[in-house]
Amino acid sequence: MKSKFHEHLARIRKRNNYTQEQISQKLKVPVAVYAAYETGTREPDLEMLERISEVLDCSLDELFGRYSMPLSGTMLAEKPAYYVADRTSPYSPYSTDSTVEKEYIYGTHRQTSGQKLAMGVQDFRRIREKNAYYVDKTNMIKEFLDSEYEVTLLTRPRRFGKSLNMSMLAEFLDCTKDSARIFNGLEIAETETMAELNTHPVIFLSFLHVKGDNPRAMLYQLMYALKEEYCRYLPILKDESFAEDKKEEFKETYESLKTLQPSEAAKISIMGAIATLCKTLKEYYGKGVYLLIDEYDTPFITANAEGYYDEVRSVLSELFSSSLKGNPALEKAMLTGIQRVAKENIFSGLNNLIVCTVSDMEYSRYFGFTEDETRALLQYYGLKLSKEVESMYDGYLFGGRHVYNPWSVTHYAVRKVLAPYWVNTSENSIIRDAFAKSSSSFITDYRKLIEQGNAEVEAELTTSYYEQPDDASLWGLLVNAGMITIEENLGENFYRVKIPNHEVQKAFRSLTAFYLQVQEGHISKMLRYLKTGEMEEFAEQYKRILMEVPSYHDLKCENSYHMMMLGMCAFLDLDYVVRSNLESGTGRADILLYAKRPNLPNYVLEFKYTKEESQNLKKLAEQAILQIKEKSYDAGMTGSTGYIGLAHYGKEAEIVWQ
Repeated sequence: MKSKFHEHLARIRKRNNYTQEQISQKLKVPVAVYAAYETGTREPDLEMLERISEVLDCSLDELFGRYSMPLSGTMLAEKPAYYVADRTSPYSPYSTDSTVEKEYIYGTHRQTSGQKLAMGVQDFRRIREKNAYYVDKTNMIKEFLDSEYEVTLLTRPRRFGKSLNMSMLAEFLDCTKDSARIFNGLEIAETETMAELNTHPVIFLSFLHVKGDNPRAMLYQLMYALKEEYCRYLPILKDESFAEDKKEEFKETYESLKTLQPSEAAKISIMGAIATLCKTLKEYYGKGVYLLIDEYDTPFITANAEGYYDEVRSVLSELFSSSLKGNPALEKAMLTGIQRVAKENIFSGLNNLIVCTVSDMEYSRYFGFTEDETRALLQYYGLKLSKEVESMYDGYLFGGRHVYNPWSVTHYAVRKVLAPYWVNTSENSIIRDAFAKSSSSFITDYRKLIEQGNAEVEAELTTSYYEQPDDASLWGLLVNAGMITIEENLGENFYRVKIPNHEVQKAFRSLTAFYLQVQEGHISKMLRYLKTGEMEEFAEQYKRILMEVPSYHDLKCENSYHMMMLGMCAFLDLDYVVRSNLESGTGRADILLYAKRPNLPNYVLEFKYTKEESQNLKKLAEQAILQIKEKSYDAGMTGSTGYIGLAHYGKEAEIVWQ
């Protein structure tokens, strides 16, 4: 973070005539915390930066003392561009805003100069009204309306555009809104689908925040989400042309929900809330209802993780079943989430259902950024789509389509620093729990993934892991969560999978450290010494890590140490090509590290193990060095190469290097 950030923050706050206390209230942080931001003794994280820029109505560039970079041949408005990230990119209304001086064409996207990025904004209307840079995904509306399926479940990783696309669908369909202006100039406006604009009753719910550390907290959040959607339609109760008896069930349910007290009686109202609202809207508008539920599986995942699933399962199951099965008021429904919940039979018996996973072609073009979309966005903000950007944020395959991570690309456009930005904390907690219970066969395939860059596995993409905790559903969870991507469909639920890019590789470092039960910082420190050639420090840190490994019995043969080190070498992916048991010279080396940059040394690591306490470990390590030389394991390596011999007896080790 720029050293002058705190000065720019204080200046912009004063420019807006806010006191520190007023700003802290708007940000919902203690005054002392905000004051520390302005003195430079504390730095806000990225999400807090987004909130600060929103409250102060300024760009992140302004907060960091930067201003928008003019592109060759592009006229930018005088006001610095305000950046936003999240499911965003080229935007194109035919604006009459006086600050927009000229319109430019990039590929298939019309863009007006001086457009903003709407960091963290997931509301389609807000993005359009803020004249924000938006990647045109509106043809998803046409595909949805043209689909023959009544209920569609879309499974995609977090922060790949689900919420923004659902908001877009709701904005287009909802008969209570006037959305013509915000769809003006977009791809959907050039199709016959525009005849459906704002002509349907819509129920739009997000369950992203329907969670809690106990069942009462979750049900409170569920009641709040349902109550807010009921509030949108309260004018129905004042319409005298609508029969009183048809209002009654709606009114009773609303009165129960607005108490926000999850009593036993209230649970009955929750279970029928969506179905009741559908029925009322169908009777009032005379048309079938479009039901849109974003992050539908969050309550199920949270309840299972927190250990109170059995206490809320009947409420959740009936809420979905009553609204999706045999609901005569339902026209169509779309749900998004990470995985399919099958245990409660929510989707069983639905004859007109389609589940679209990341391996399916349906809707694949509407999540993530294509290469052209990524190039256009970066060019617009003065950046290039380089090989480094590609290796950091590319690598995902959705329905065979090559896509970039939209969250990370837009954050890179804001920060102009190539770094990991995508975080899936909720999924990582599930994955860590799964790793702790994983089978030896899963670990074998996981090691292949780390060692070779890909692995052939059986993956169940449409069954949630917590319902069916086996290898196939765990690999499916990794795919659906965006931790790995499908490289090739081998048929019958078998896939060749890979880690998509360097950004996700960093997440795997944490998982590997968790699996080994070794502190991630200790691994990073050890490997930093290896890269810098500080071998005595490397050896000391390696021995320290060896003492951290929880069980002496895990270290029972030479391969145990080999595999432990190989897992940790995943941390070197940016600097080294890691190979294990590769035929080299006249034998097979344990671990080969090929430097990706000329200023780094190559390494050959050879492991030895003894069961004899009396054996001299240093001499055993020297034998490993001799083996490396005699068998020419370094054949094919160019530049400086180091030989490392590692000898072990239990948790004792000696390391020799040349």
